[in-house]
Amino acid sequence: MELEFAGEVWFWRGPAPWHFVTVPEEGCAAIAEVAAEVSYGWGMIPVDAEIGGTRWTTSLWPKDGRYVVPLKTWVRKAEGIDVGEVVTVRLGVGQSLVETSL
Repeated sequence: MELEFAGEVWFWRGPAPWHFVTVPEEGCAAIAEVAAEVSYGWGMIPVDAEIGGTRWTTSLWPKDGRYVVPLKTWVRKAEGIDVGEVVTVRLGVGQSLVETSL
């Protein structure tokens, strides 16, 4: 399954701070339908992610009944992304974006 959406980058100031983009509700519903098949536990969903020209492998984190995409520091730097910006995120859930783009 592939999803593409736009979302605002936000910062969580926890003991291990992270930047995230929240998956919209309709995307979360689609992910929930396949979650049991692709999850490796703790509700984490492995995905291939892409913003701009940058691709990476990560896992969606469950938060408040939805999923969030963690943005690694090197991804934000490569794309010049700051908190509050709206970015377009492409996700491959249960498949590789590289495989589907061939």
